[in-house]
Formats: sequence, structure tokens, C-alpha cells
Amino acid sequence: MPSKRRIRWAAIPVAAATVAALAACSPTELHGYLPGFVEDGTPTTNQTEGLASLWVGSWIAALAVGIITWGLMLWAMIVYRRRKGQTGLPVQLRYNMPIEIFFTTVPLILVLGLFAFTAREQTRVETPWTEDEVDVEITAIAKQWAWDFQYDGEEEDNSDAVWTMGVQAQPDANGNIDQEQLPTLVLPVDQKVTINLESRDVIHSFWIIDFLYKKDMYIGQDNSWSFIPTREGTYAGKCAELCGEYHSMMLFNVEVVSEAEYEAYLDELEANGQTGDINQAYDRLGNAPGTGAQSDDEEESH
Repeated sequence: MPSKRRIRWAAIPVAAATVAALAACSPTELHGYLPGFVEDGTPTTNQTEGLASLWVGSWIAALAVGIITWGLMLWAMIVYRRRKGQTGLPVQLRYNMPIEIFFTTVPLILVLGLFAFTAREQTRVETPWTEDEVDVEITAIAKQWAWDFQYDGEEEDNSDAVWTMGVQAQPDANGNIDQEQLPTLVLPVDQKVTINLESRDVIHSFWIIDFLYKKDMYIGQDNSWSFIPTREGTYAGKCAELCGEYHSMMLFNVEVVSEAEYEAYLDELEANGQTGDINQAYDRLGNAPGTGAQSDDEEESH
């Protein structure tokens, strides 16, 4: 009885110290040091909190499995070590039903749990805004090795759209990159945004690092991403799919600004004459079958 009482009293300060340590964690630490949060815990998008929780939860589960596995290995090495004077092989066991059941059910529960939480979060992130819900629709076009951004308009033919066309990053002699020369995607804060993702040539991947999400871009197979930017600021973006010689130079910036600043930016692009639909204007595969190119038979007949 006294030993149990001592254990109980010893556990109290340990638990208190654990609670105090967790309470002292900053939002950055609580979110596993992932990007996308500032010191007050404000996320970059409406999806960042859920994505961070999924990652941190997975890390905790993996760490718990690791600690249990390492503990059992250490326990087996100590308890079943060869004692002084012992010879021959230890007693051989064919199986142990409780352990067999444990080693079967626990991994199954972990895999099903991780799958369920991942599927739930992925479904939430992948659900697009409806046509009535979306406030801003933008087309991001990847190309070797830069980005074009088109801010789609209200007209069906996108004649009232405005755009910017970027070039790949140009490092100086010291390898430094002028951030102001990078393609820039401007987003309005607290607005429902849909970004349509297209490629002009090979497979690319659209990645805004602080938004904790990336999505592949294929030619002939367009993807989209719907979210709400929730914090103003400048964020780094890049291609996350090896796409050729200058893949590492395929960078861009994202500026989340107020709605008034966003509208002023669109007006500036319109004043500069950067208007109209450019989606298919510079695609590399413009002579592919089905695009109106002449077939070999037609060329021979001429």
C-alpha cells in the first residue's frame, strides 16, 4: 500500500509539469513548427488549421508507436538477456495468442484511423466553391519555368479578364534572387477564392508553402483549388514537381491584400492593357491532334 501511495504522489508533479510545459508552448510549437502560423496563432487560410492538425496528429501517433516499440525492444533485451552461468538456447515458444492479436489489431486500427482522418481532411480541402459562392476566380498557368496568372472576369469568353505573365527567377553572381522580379499572385483577404490550375507543357505542381497544400498541374487535365486567404502578407510559392533543367528557378510570390488593394491592382493591369483571355495562347502543344493542325495525309496531298 505505501508503495502505491508513493507512486501516486510522484505522478502528480509529473502530470503538472507536463501540463505546464504544454501550456507554455507557442502556437508555432503546438502546430509542429509547420509554416503558416504567426505567434498569435493566426492561420494563413481557412484550411491551414485542419491540415496542421492532421500532420501533428500523425506525428504523435508515429512517435507513440516508436516509443512503445523501442520500450518493448529494450524490455526484451533486459528481461531475457543471458544470465551468468546459463548455457544453451532459451525456451522456444511457437506462438503467443495475446501478442499475435495485439500485433494484428493495433496496426490495423492505426492504418484505418490515419486513412479516415486523411480522407476527411482531403474531402474538406478538395470541396470546391459553387458558382454562386466563389468571390474570386483565378487561372494559374505553369510553364517551363515560370508562371502566368489570369484574373478571370464576368464575361463568358473572359474578354474582361486581366493577367500577368512571368519569367523564371534570375539569380545574380552570388546566387541571390531579386524577389521583386518574380511572378506575383495577388489574392484578396477573407474572400472565397478558386484557383484553376493549368500547364502549358509538362507536369508541374502548384505549391504555396505557408498554405500547407500543393496540387499537380497537367496539360489537358485541369485541376482547381478553393480556399479563403485569412491573413494579409507575402508568401513564397514554387513548383514542387521536377519539370526540367530550371525547375529550381520556377518561383513565385503570393501577396494577400485587402479587397480595396486587390481591386486597385486589377484596375492597374487593365490600364496597362493586360486584358483578355491568354489561357491557350502560348501552349507548347498547339499542333497536337484535335487542335486544328494538319494531318500527315493532308500535308502530303498538298
